[in-house]
Amino acid sequence: MNDKIIYIFGHKNPDTDSIVASIALSHLKNKLGINAIAATLGELNSETKYALNYFNIKNPYHLNDVKLQIKDVSYHKGYYIDKNKSIKEAFDYMNNYSLTGIPVVENKNKYYGYVSLKELSREIINGDYHKIDTSYSNLLNILNGKEILKYEKEISGKVLVASYAKETFMKKIILDNSYILVVGDRREIIEYAIESKVKLIINIAGVELTKEILNKAKKNKVNIISTPLNSYEVGKTISFSNYIKNIIRKEESITFNELDYLSDFLDESKKFKHTNYPILNSKKECLGLLTLTDCNEVQKKQVILVDHNNSSQSVEGLEEAEIIEIIDHHNIGNINTKKPINFRNARVGSVNTIIYELYKENNVKIPKDIAGIMASAIISDTLLLTSPTTTARDKIALINLSKISKIKYKKYGIELLKSGMSISRLSKKDILYKDFKSYKINKCMIGNRKIFTADIDMIKNKKNNLIKYLDEVATKEKYKVLTLFVTNIFENTSYCLYNTTSEEIIKNSFSLEEIYEGIELKDIVSRKIQIAPYIMDTIEKENY
Repeated sequence: MNDKIIYIFGHKNPDTDSIVASIALSHLKNKLGINAIAATLGELNSETKYALNYFNIKNPYHLNDVKLQIKDVSYHKGYYIDKNKSIKEAFDYMNNYSLTGIPVVENKNKYYGYVSLKELSREIINGDYHKIDTSYSNLLNILNGKEILKYEKEISGKVLVASYAKETFMKKIILDNSYILVVGDRREIIEYAIESKVKLIINIAGVELTKEILNKAKKNKVNIISTPLNSYEVGKTISFSNYIKNIIRKEESITFNELDYLSDFLDESKKFKHTNYPILNSKKECLGLLTLTDCNEVQKKQVILVDHNNSSQSVEGLEEAEIIEIIDHHNIGNINTKKPINFRNARVGSVNTIIYELYKENNVKIPKDIAGIMASAIISDTLLLTSPTTTARDKIALINLSKISKIKYKKYGIELLKSGMSISRLSKKDILYKDFKSYKINKCMIGNRKIFTADIDMIKNKKNNLIKYLDEVATKEKYKVLTLFVTNIFENTSYCLYNTTSEEIIKNSFSLEEIYEGIELKDIVSRKIQIAPYIMDTIEKENY
């Protein structure tokens, strides 16, 4: 199976047809070896929940947006260094990978701080050459040394090179455990250092120590390293063994989460004007380093749109994603793609009818539960095959899917439709925005909500408040026309409310002799072919 995830989703404020299409198509794609995930852009309505629960199908993944995130960028993943590594190792790391900075981590890659090449250079030039705070192993590495005696992992102290004459050194220098002595073939000074229990003796030029001296050092537990370097070379390089953690930026370092939006990162980076930024996860673990040049190479999220092809009805950030396929049964919208895609559009009552045919074309067996929700979607979108959008293809699909799922679709269909009709507990916002769709024609915005119910009186009782709300939303959101159509499927009639300034458009759209809020429109039940097209046609003809 392809590891690249493809998100399949329907329109905002989804209905049953939209939700089921994402689930059914993702199942088909997975069977064909494509890693697809069904997603929803909004809350599921009661009818959809009824269908999914009836056939024991899990709700689809909730998708907030498909905007580019830092995780979609080919940044320097795994680029960081442990805080206990040496300055020299940090410098070599940056040099090898042409970096000007590197994140620093501690236990289990927890973010600790950040160090730049500038800070390393400052430490190399202006640092205290005499102070060492590092590990025994770091010293071995820097000095190309050999372990002679090791009693401590951590080595901290003041570096002293035994460059004085023996008499002067023994008289003027008082040694103790805080000293790291760099010394050559000078037996008496070495013995003095061992008796003083210095922290570490660095024996230069590869001179071998006698057994007697080593036994004394073992007795006093003095650490000893042998190096082929001379005293000048040791003095020049030993400070490079210091821990990188001692010179890093902690509070001042700027980090980002891998889930942050790329657009937000680019905006923030303009303020800070840094070149590199550590990338973390939600556990504050460092994942790597992001440079500004990395942002030129991104992996856009791949998406398949079902039951819509209009950007205003789709997911936020769609322009930052790659649309690879569209399957729909509505009018052609305004979505553009940079590459040719598979676009399947048909004049049928339900998009799941098309998906049913795709299963047949690909010789993929439809499972009982998937067949059940697909039948539910066709019932919902065709109003149990009574909608004027219903075609012979919808009927064939519903009959065959009902056989697979072992349901009597007429009996089940009535119960399904009833489950979605109750509006008594809905707020005015929910009444308007559940299964809400918007369109644009001649620079005019049109908004419409379709409700199916047997309780028209409930809407009539809320009429005045709903009209006021429609006016408020239309003004705020700049809708030329904002309508609420409440359809009684048992009487094949729709009750129409609208924002007051659109009254003339509504009257002309449906060729009415008179117009008033709450007018009942006989045989007007389909938004797709009877409501939206009529209003859009009026606006276009009248040049609003």
